[in-house]
Order: sequence, then C-alpha cells, then structure tokens
Amino acid sequence: MSTRLYVGNLSFGTTGDQLQDLFGAHGAVTNVDVIVDKFSGRSRGFGFVTMETPEAAEAAIQALHGKNFDGRNLTINVARPREERPPRAPRQDYDRA
Repeated sequence: MSTRLYVGNLSFGTTGDQLQDLFGAHGAVTNVDVIVDKFSGRSRGFGFVTMETPEAAEAAIQALHGKNFDGRNLTINVARPREERPPRAPRQDYDRA
C-alpha cells in the first residue's frame, strides 16, 4: 500500500526529477507532483511524493523533514485528503462608474 507525502517549503525552482532523486534514496517512489500555479506556470512551493510502502514513507519523513534542500528547510508529513469546499458563488461584475 502506497503512502502519499506532502512536501512543503520547496524552492520555486525545484523540479519533480529532483524530488524523485531525493526521496528515491529512502525507498521506491511511485509518483511525484510539484504543484504549479495554473496562470503563471510557476511552482507554488509545495508538492506531493507517493512512496511505494509506508515504511519507505516513514524513512523519508525521518530523514528529510527539516532538511535544507535547494536553500529551504523542507516540511514533510503524510498528506491528508483534500477538504471539500463549498462551491464558490459566481463572480458579479458591476460597473464602478
């Protein structure tokens, strides 16, 4: 059973390949997602790494949480499911004359 990890405080230049290499030293990595802004295409400074086993995930957390990577101290923990948000109301465009 795989375990998905939240990886926070990433430098804006960090790539998925870099995370794959970093986490791969602690076990098999099945997926890497660096979250990017949909308008600018720039990293939002966090991502998710899925480790093949819970043991590999725990080893990665123990080894990498707080570690300086690319000039930033990483925040790593087991990812929680995304919370449901109520639908947003449609935007009202009013004339501001």
